[in-house]
Amino acid sequence: MSETNQPTEPQATVNQAAETQAAELPTVALESACCQASTCEPMSSSTSSDASAGLCEDKVREELKRVIDPELFVNIVDLGLIYVVDIQPGEGGKQNVNVEMTMTSPMCPAGPQLVANSRQVVEEIPGVGAVDIKVVMDPPWTPDKMTEDARDQLGIF
Repeated sequence: MSETNQPTEPQATVNQAAETQAAELPTVALESACCQASTCEPMSSSTSSDASAGLCEDKVREELKRVIDPELFVNIVDLGLIYVVDIQPGEGGKQNVNVEMTMTSPMCPAGPQLVANSRQVVEEIPGVGAVDIKVVMDPPWTPDKMTEDARDQLGIF
């Protein structure tokens, strides 16, 4: 008697695929519009303590825009999946970043990939120490959390 209720793809394979895709993310410069805002000083590349002094929520969110939902082809920030970005002092002059994010549905198959990619892009920011990505389901995601850019990309008016 054969077992037909076995999953076709083990969880380890899903996690390995997410890590592989995370490793393939393009790198981009951090000099974005948020660096010019009065609440966020430009980052210096001379030392990590200098770099972490200019770390702000806007920079983290800008980098998280590099993470694209593989089913909707829209970045996770514009989709409204990022709820909280908290930056705290860390060791060695670095800043620890805690991100609370959600998924479009509780059983989102892209969840592990989105978490791995989010962790990778935040870890690549100069001056960042520890990174914690927490998936929360409260409040639940709804389409009204999307930006106008996301609505335009998805053809929602």
